[in-house]
Amino acid sequence: MEYFDLEDPFTSLKEHQSDTISALFSSESDHMPSQNYLQCLKTSDFYVSFRQEAISLILQAQYSCNLDPYTPYLAVNYMDRFISRQDIPQGNPWVLRLLVIACISLAAKMKEIHFSSSNFQREEGFIFDAPAIQRMELLILDALNWRMRSVTPFSFICFFMSLFELKDPPLTQALKDRASNIIFQAHGEINLLEFKPSILAASALLLASHELFPLQFPSVETSILSCEYVNKESLLKCFNATQDMVVNQISESIVDTVSSSSTRTPLSVLDCHCTKAESESTTSTMGATAMAEKREIKRRKLNDFCSESTRVQISQIQPFG
Repeated sequence: MEYFDLEDPFTSLKEHQSDTISALFSSESDHMPSQNYLQCLKTSDFYVSFRQEAISLILQAQYSCNLDPYTPYLAVNYMDRFISRQDIPQGNPWVLRLLVIACISLAAKMKEIHFSSSNFQREEGFIFDAPAIQRMELLILDALNWRMRSVTPFSFICFFMSLFELKDPPLTQALKDRASNIIFQAHGEINLLEFKPSILAASALLLASHELFPLQFPSVETSILSCEYVNKESLLKCFNATQDMVVNQISESIVDTVSSSSTRTPLSVLDCHCTKAESESTTSTMGATAMAEKREIKRRKLNDFCSESTRVQISQIQPFG
């Protein structure tokens, strides 16, 4: 497979040619889960649990196999698109594991990086032979109509940043890095799956610019909102949802930090008393700060799945080749 860059899926974005940009926006919906996927996730505990466990396993592969973050991101994209078009049999836990292995394998091939499925499987305590993995890869390729050069939010970052000129290279890189980080964070959020990749990219850039240089935020906002490809109503909704996600994750991080610090083993009775007092004070202060920040950020806000595409069936695959 030819090397694939998530930021440049059509390999010609560097010049931002108008026809290329137009093609990028017109094709992004082809690389999203089916329309009823979100509704299915909202009504089916099985699919919510299936997706959460699959993402957890993909992230575990990222750390244990030392993968770059774009590879698991691409694997999750393949997985979402596949399960939105394919019946997933319940009561067969091996299906999830085989699907995860196949999605990571395909993503690694697209990124031209090494991924040892056998090593990862041994660490996780399950083994599928090569023919079984290859058959699952073919099912995924068929369900996705061989559209493996996924158009993701990363595909639009450089385009949107070209709309507003930042003259400071370090600041430009910081904005791009922060927006990318927000996009990575958003991948596990079910309520953000409804938005097109371009809208999520624009929201991430707006939020990042507001965090890093709030004085320039109005000009960034104007530049993005003036883009002919951007639906303002959808952007507003996505921006608010993304902002809520970031606030909630910050609050959870603070609580986790406080909880871990409060479990420190005291060295004496006096230390125990001081530790408790410090913990209560810190918890109260940090909790109040988090809530205040959350309220302040909110004030600053920008004012049939199961029946689709049954050409292939997982029942054709057996757990062991």
